[in-house]
Amino acid sequence: MSTSSIPSSSSSQGWVKNLSSMASRIYFFLVILQIPLFRVPCRAGMCTTPLHVTSSQLIANEIFPVAAIKTLLYPGASVNGLIRNVTLPSWDNLLDIDNLTHVKEASPVTDLQRLEVLAGSYLSVAGALLGLLKPGRMSMFGTLLIIWGLVKEGIIGKPVNTDPGTAVYVYPTMVIALICAFSSVKYDVKKIVRNASAPPIARPLQRSSKSKLI
Repeated sequence: MSTSSIPSSSSSQGWVKNLSSMASRIYFFLVILQIPLFRVPCRAGMCTTPLHVTSSQLIANEIFPVAAIKTLLYPGASVNGLIRNVTLPSWDNLLDIDNLTHVKEASPVTDLQRLEVLAGSYLSVAGALLGLLKPGRMSMFGTLLIIWGLVKEGIIGKPVNTDPGTAVYVYPTMVIALICAFSSVKYDVKKIVRNASAPPIARPLQRSSKSKLI
């Protein structure tokens, strides 16, 4: 009976490993190709992806070289350029496409009012990059932070501008990102199966003190 349960456990563990790897790759492409997940005001005007939010902060604070940020932005800008204009963007004008040239002069108040979205974007980008090497929980935490920030903005926040084009919005693709973020987390299937199949251990009854005296 024990020999028949070993192949089932190993096959389940392999299936979950493949699922987490595939989900990590899909999440990576969602982030790196800048698929719109939400719409929120930021230093660059209106940001629609975690990479856009992160890039505006990195350029404004001069944390990373601009060339490294352009490397992250170029795949998404290329895909968008081919879809819209059937042309590849220029490396020199890459920051102009995402309106990132004047983020240093922009007020940081907009981002400080949405710290959950900002922190979640950092974790989402880092989790997408690290997930290619080893899937983890960083993407899941980042996505949950972004969703919580957007929900709090819609429920608690009082938007001053009622223009639908600049209002906070969540795209349906956020559901795909959330599913991929949760699916990319590796679970120890062998431990779960072992705990579920293990019979309860019967403990011997302790004799009471009265019975000992008798």
